[in-house]
Amino acid sequence: MIFNDTGLESVIIEQELLKDVMNKHGFVAGGHWDYERITYDFKYEISEGIYYLRVPGYALKGDIGANNATIQLMEPYLGKHYYPTGVEYGDDEVYPDNLVSHCNLQIERITSDIKALNSLGAH
Repeated sequence: MIFNDTGLESVIIEQELLKDVMNKHGFVAGGHWDYERITYDFKYEISEGIYYLRVPGYALKGDIGANNATIQLMEPYLGKHYYPTGVEYGDDEVYPDNLVSHCNLQIERITSDIKALNSLGAH
């Protein structure tokens, strides 16, 4: 499930600032990065299964591995984990309404924090 028109897809932010915002809201980068791309995950373990809300981004300049990148965020998406195959994102997945509502809330919180940083002159 892709979350369209959240405002995050137009965000350009320095990596250290992004890391602070994402960590504040419980997202982790984990092993989901390389020198040009990064994905922050929020893990849900609920009775219906394990889900991941993911916020991807890529380096416009700098190096993610060196923690000096300027990152362009992309549309957040939600997937369900299946053992042993991994996370599925297909259109045929069914997501509980309360899960989708919480994902929207998380996205709004992140977007709000980033806008607040940008209004203070951070990029």
